[in-house]
Amino acid sequence: MFGIEFVPDESVLKIGYMAKLAEDAGFQNIWITDHYNNRDVWSTLAVLSMMTNKIKLGTGVTNPYTRNSAITASSIASINELSGGRAILGIGPGDKATFDKMGIEWDKPLSRVKESVLAIRAFLAKEQVNQAGFKGAQMAFGPSKIPIYIGAQGPKMLELAGAIADGVLINASHPDDFKFAVPMIRQGAEKAGRKPEDVQVCAYASFSADKDQAKAVNASKIVVAFIVAGSPQNVLERHGIGMDEAKAISDALAKYDFKSAMAAVSPRISEAFSVSGAPQDCRARVDELLKTGVTQIVVGSPIGPNKESAIKLIGKQVIGK
Repeated sequence: MFGIEFVPDESVLKIGYMAKLAEDAGFQNIWITDHYNNRDVWSTLAVLSMMTNKIKLGTGVTNPYTRNSAITASSIASINELSGGRAILGIGPGDKATFDKMGIEWDKPLSRVKESVLAIRAFLAKEQVNQAGFKGAQMAFGPSKIPIYIGAQGPKMLELAGAIADGVLINASHPDDFKFAVPMIRQGAEKAGRKPEDVQVCAYASFSADKDQAKAVNASKIVVAFIVAGSPQNVLERHGIGMDEAKAISDALAKYDFKSAMAAVSPRISEAFSVSGAPQDCRARVDELLKTGVTQIVVGSPIGPNKESAIKLIGKQVIGK
């Protein structure tokens, strides 16, 4: 199964056009990022529900801090109604640095995500909700159930996703990351008395495809630079990347020196943090990921040097293989 991520950093109608291209290319899910500095995720999904016919539409990912769970439940249920039952919800703990800028305290991410998922499920089922700080709140409409995916990185969040979610979205592109993550998800599912195969495992990958291999890799370098700068030490160590290499990238990004940041992204770093290259290179990596227990590949930023041609190319030569 293939999904695709769109960042609504350009007009919603342009995103809608690319969403239709993705649907026609054979993608099954669209994930829209939720950041205050871009177009609103819910307005974007509403427009996409009108411009597409069968592809599933979701947040990739929203969080429990910027919006109350009752509002999120109402929003995703509305998208489900507009799209004829095609909504999926991605929710995760979000990014501390972003919340700091917004003046929001990033407290207890694990319990906040867990409480939100359980509350949203109860709202969708039109139950009276008395958990997570609610006092008998209830929705007047709802589809009874919408698949909920948790965005997870660390062991505890991965285990929680295995225990309570329909799927897990993992920001990673390398098989080694999933050899670490998949057992944690399975463990969470088994402890909760669930079948591990009932939990979708999604590789939310930085992806860049082009007929010209070097062009594709180059297009992914700025995205990879930001991923490296935000990666914890244990993830860098897993891929044999030294703290000095990571610091050179972080320091350049801090000065907005994107040229130097990209120059510091070596082929080894690109290979660890992206799926990039010609279609056959991308397909080979996809096959490696599927062997680790991944069930959905999400084609994330940048998609390719040219998004439109990359969507068509991935449809024909990666999904179609």
